Amino acid sequence: MLTSAEILSKWVDTGTAKTKNKPGKLFVLALFAGIFIALAGVAATTAGVSLGSTSYAKLINAVVFPGGLAMVILAGSELFTGNTLILISLVHKKATVAGMLKNWIIVYIGNFIGSVLIAALAVYGHTFSLFGGELAANAVSVAAGKANLAFGDAFIRGILCNFLVCIAVWIASGASTAPGKLMGLFFPIMMFVVSGYEHSVANMYYLPAGLFALKEYGLTAEGLTWGNFLLNNLLPVTLGNILGGGVCVGLGYTLAVGGKEGKAKEKNKK
Repeated sequence: MLTSAEILSKWVDTGTAKTKNKPGKLFVLALFAGIFIALAGVAATTAGVSLGSTSYAKLINAVVFPGGLAMVILAGSELFTGNTLILISLVHKKATVAGMLKNWIIVYIGNFIGSVLIAALAVYGHTFSLFGGELAANAVSVAAGKANLAFGDAFIRGILCNFLVCIAVWIASGASTAPGKLMGLFFPIMMFVVSGYEHSVANMYYLPAGLFALKEYGLTAEGLTWGNFLLNNLLPVTLGNILGGGVCVGLGYTLAVGGKEGKAKEKNKK
């Protein structure tokens, strides 16, 4: 397991490389990440609804969902929330603002398209007909709850969520084996899900899924609109994710162990 200083050094190089990837490659890898997170959302919701009990359902949901980040990291893809850590490369002057924004924009769009695609396939393939339509009702209920969050609440929950997500990425980056990476990412992701925090890419699946199910299954939900999805939820959650992951974790560790970054890098080269 790498030390925090060594992980920081690794992320200086990782973030720099991400800003130099070709747009086409970035977009395809971002599609994969959106698909992975959305599929985890489908599985987590299905597992939760299968239990019936609200308390146990939330727990099993949180236990299943980390599979999404596991696929992102082990299969290799580009996830916007994790890529907020590119701020590390920026403050070390190894990446440019333009390069970072290029990565963020392309990856964000790719994540969005991949997530919405899975939402559409799950709804119109009638996966949500499981349990006598309870899965559809649950998807609409979850989406409505997210769409009706106050802007400030969504922003704060976005901060807390991506703090944990980037800690998961940070720990996984320090592990050298697949089992080590899986163990490292599991608990922070489980914690954010069970606590009800807000993840922008996950919400690119959850809210469209609820919106599609709303019409497909003839359900109703107050406040669940595309406008509320984009402005009341996705916007503040995205801003919170950047602050929680890139600033709090990325710049936080830069301040904490940044002085050792050069030595750690030299040590890694030997």
